[in-house]
Amino acid sequence: MRRRSSRLAYACLAAALLFAPAAALGQSAAPLTLDAAIARAIASNRSLAAARLALPGAVAGVGVAGERLNPELSYEYAKETPHQAIAAAFPIELGGKRQRRIDLAHATVSAQEAEIAKIAVDLRDRVRRAYFALVGSNRRVALADDIVGLATRVRDAAQARFNAGDVPRLELVQSELALVESENEASAARGEARAATGELNVLLAQPIDASIVPADDLSRGTLPSLEAAIALASGANADLIVLDRQIAEQTARRDLAVALKTPDVTAGAAYTYDAQPEFSHGYRASVALTVPLFTRHNAGVAVEDAELARLKAARDATAIELRGTVAAALARATAARDQLLRSTAESLPRAQEVERMAQDSYSSGQSGLVTLLQALQFTRDVRRRNLDAGAEYQRALAELERAIGAPLP
Repeated sequence: MRRRSSRLAYACLAAALLFAPAAALGQSAAPLTLDAAIARAIASNRSLAAARLALPGAVAGVGVAGERLNPELSYEYAKETPHQAIAAAFPIELGGKRQRRIDLAHATVSAQEAEIAKIAVDLRDRVRRAYFALVGSNRRVALADDIVGLATRVRDAAQARFNAGDVPRLELVQSELALVESENEASAARGEARAATGELNVLLAQPIDASIVPADDLSRGTLPSLEAAIALASGANADLIVLDRQIAEQTARRDLAVALKTPDVTAGAAYTYDAQPEFSHGYRASVALTVPLFTRHNAGVAVEDAELARLKAARDATAIELRGTVAAALARATAARDQLLRSTAESLPRAQEVERMAQDSYSSGQSGLVTLLQALQFTRDVRRRNLDAGAEYQRALAELERAIGAPLP
């Protein structure tokens, strides 16, 4: 009795050790939605994290811009009287140069934040494409497995009819060849699914072999109206926001160039001594003004004005082209959605019915293998086109979101 109980305990322990990794894998492979994938990438992606490292430097630039010029302290010893002097000079900036530098630094921070936001939008686009590439790959694996199962049943039916003497061996060999080809396609589909998983894991900053179970399907997503899409693009397009921040930064740079045209003043004071017999202690004061004789900074202002005009022209061109780009992307996405809906609602159910009817007809001896294989090839193509339609719809949505330059609502 003891021996049996000890054996039972060992068996339970072995089963626990065997199924523990599988349970852990099931927990780690919880369904992942597109929104959760994007949020994870925004929080953990290494390229975006590297881009964010530039922001503290830009923020520190505000403090640098607000620094005031240090006074200059000097000691003089001369042969003539007074023999010794201690002097101090205080540079005074005029024309609001310090404030202009601070304004430029703040504008630089805003421009840097806009650049980081644009990188985040690009990352969102890459994650969306990689996510639905994985969804499509998994669908292809499922389709390939279904085809393998169907080819197996066809081979079994051909084997049964061959054993009964109803068909020649040629039909059995053809069915076996169809099974081998379907197994090869299934193997290739699994390899593509592993590659798609690795690409998405890189964007999510996860181990490249981490298991991902997408929760969303290829039919996910809704299309806005043209007016709503254009309004969203006009107010939230990342490219336009970057150009607006660059224009603000360039305006501050131009204002600083104008402020540099104002000459600065240096105020000085000195304590003199050792001038006997005239006096023992004395002082002197001075004021120095930079004379804009050779350099007036007019060329610097012209350079900044030219760059400001270029940025404004680029912003206007981008805003004009945006409407046409969004309209074209929306038209393609609408056509892809309609094709997917028709394929799912009409073509796919009929293809599945044809598969059943063709297999039943062959199994009952009412049709030959060639007719069955042709029917199966046709229905396989219909199912693949349905899968391609879903993938094309998601690509069109990604292009629309990229054209808008902001996440779709």
